[in-house]
Amino acid sequence: MLYLQAFDAGPKLDYSRLIAWLRAILALDPRSQYPLFSAARVYAEVSDPARARLMLEFIHEQFLLDPNRRWPWLAHAALLAKHRLHDLPLARRYAAAIDRETTARDVPLWARQMEVFILEDMNELEAARILLGGLLESGRIRDPDEARFLRKKLEELDRRSRTK
Repeated sequence: MLYLQAFDAGPKLDYSRLIAWLRAILALDPRSQYPLFSAARVYAEVSDPARARLMLEFIHEQFLLDPNRRWPWLAHAALLAKHRLHDLPLARRYAAAIDRETTARDVPLWARQMEVFILEDMNELEAARILLGGLLESGRIRDPDEARFLRKKLEELDRRSRTK
């Protein structure tokens, strides 16, 4: 990683080679978080959307190999897709992967709930209502304040979808 970081992250950086290096580093040390941290926080946060997308797809690919450990980087990728690339379908794809692929109990609910809020941003109110209703019915929400907040959000989505 230190060798890789020694190269300037400027416009001449070959992202295909960069991804190959990051992939090789993760193959050598699959438990390391640093390659994906760098991918998400350094190499994906560039002004070139094409390069950012390459890096986000790399993060998604690597997330699928170890979802319970690598979910934070995909959550960051979802936020970048939403706020930097303004690509809500891509953000939703990443958020849905977190909810569907992770099984660890320490994955926070905010990460599992991202898809609901992205669906709302997409004006997919019925889909957001169904997901949120299912989440509330599942019993996974144990915090009473969070459950109350989500029930209010569900009521709001119900009202908005009726007036749509």
